[in-house]
This record gives sequence, C-alpha cells and structure tokens, in this order.
Amino acid sequence: MDSTSSSSGTSTSDVSTFERWRRRFSIITGLGGTEEERAADLEAHHHEKCERWKRELMTYSPAVVFMFKHLKLHGCDVSSGDLICVPCDSNRSGGFSPEAGAVLLCQSKLMSKSHMEDTIMHELIHMYDHVKFKVDWNNLRHHACSEIRANSLSGDCRWSREVMRGFLGFSKQHQECVRRRAVISVRANPACPDEATAERVVNEVWDSCFNDTRPFDEIY
Repeated sequence: MDSTSSSSGTSTSDVSTFERWRRRFSIITGLGGTEEERAADLEAHHHEKCERWKRELMTYSPAVVFMFKHLKLHGCDVSSGDLICVPCDSNRSGGFSPEAGAVLLCQSKLMSKSHMEDTIMHELIHMYDHVKFKVDWNNLRHHACSEIRANSLSGDCRWSREVMRGFLGFSKQHQECVRRRAVISVRANPACPDEATAERVVNEVWDSCFNDTRPFDEIY
C-alpha cells in the first residue's frame, strides 16, 4: 500500500488540506475545537500573516528598503530575524528593543499591510536614532526627540490614519498628531513622573526634532 494513503484510501495531502480548512473555518466562525485550540489556531494564523506581510514589505516597500540602506550605512545590517512577529498583550502594534537591537511586531494588532509598513517604519526610525545618535532611552529629552521623529516620518500621522483613530482635523493635523503621540509614549517611560513632564519635554525639543527629517530629505 502507498505509504501516503490510509487504509480508507484517503491521502495524507487530503487529510492535511481538510485540517487546514477546518482550522480556517474555526478561526472565522469560532466554532469547532476547544477554546485553547481555537486560540492557538488564531495566533498561528496571525503569525503566518505577519511573516508574509513582513517578507513582502522588506522586498517591495521603497520606504522600508530605504531605511535598511541607511541603517547599513551606519553599521546596522538589518535582516528578517531582526523584525520579530510576536503575540502582544498590549494595544501597541510594535516596539523597538534597544537591548536586542530588534523590532517587535505585534502580530495580532496589525490591521493591514499598510498598518504594518507604518509600524515597521516607526520602529526603524527608533533603530536609526539609536545607532546614529546613541540615544539614551532613560533620558526623556532623547526619548521625546526620537518619538517626534518616528511619528512624523513613519506615516503614523497621515490624515487617513488619524481619521481611523477618530481624530478629524485640517489645521496642523500632522503636527498635532505627532505631538499627542509623542507625549503618550514619553509618559509611558518609567523615568517620566507625570504627564506634565512628558508635555514639557516634548515642547522643549519640538522645533529641532520635528524639523530633523534624517535620513529623509523631507516628511514623505
């Protein structure tokens, strides 16, 4: 008997195809299997999608490829292994780990490939600042500057993203978004005692950091 077939004549490939569709059906409907199996299947689905989008962006996104080029010029040769798709408990879509020198992508929080592109760009700008400017992340002024640049240059504050968040404005919308998101990030720094301090630090470094678009010529 063919080793790829069971005694009923069903091939291994047929069984694996059925199992893939069963799991996909379970993910979509929430039916079938135990709660733990459905959660594991959903996480595996998020991970596979995250890895696929990541590969595509690393190859075809002009902005991501541009950042890789400029990071390499400063001695930081970013590979696929430096962009890590992981489960996250928070509502953040990603993060930069200075200790690991890696970008973390929260695989279940990324709503689209363009959302992932903005997230990767945001974190790569933090990585760029880390290697070029030797950022001390416990220094609130350093942190605020990098957050201003990352929010401004990544696409995080484009008008369409702000509308999706429920912020609708036309006058200085980009600047307001950058400032608001920078304050939120600095406030989350353990070294920041309160929101007033976060706002003050962001204001102190605003002009120089908002106008610093390196490695871009301008806000893209």
